[in-house]
Amino acid sequence: MALKVRPLGDKILVKRDEATDKTEAGIYLPEAAKDKPKTGTIQAVGTGALNTETGERIPLSVKKGDKVLFSSYAGTEVKLDKDTLLIMSETDILAVIDD
Repeated sequence: MALKVRPLGDKILVKRDEATDKTEAGIYLPEAAKDKPKTGTIQAVGTGALNTETGERIPLSVKKGDKVLFSSYAGTEVKLDKDTLLIMSETDILAVIDD
């Protein structure tokens, strides 16, 4: 049974891209030498931040399926079934990557 997760507020669920296992020159990297990628694909988004003055939701500027660039220490890692995902705030996202 696959778990369904729905982020709350301005939170976003991101699947981090896979780490490369070799350099551009063709040298294979051991696990300890691999950098965690700072890019990923959005799996789910919350309903938006709450405007405390009006009580209305401020819509998010990203959507499910967007490829994003985020800061090194962004979010909290969570393990769901076999996947490790990140839950982060929209403010942790630095840019949307357009193909």
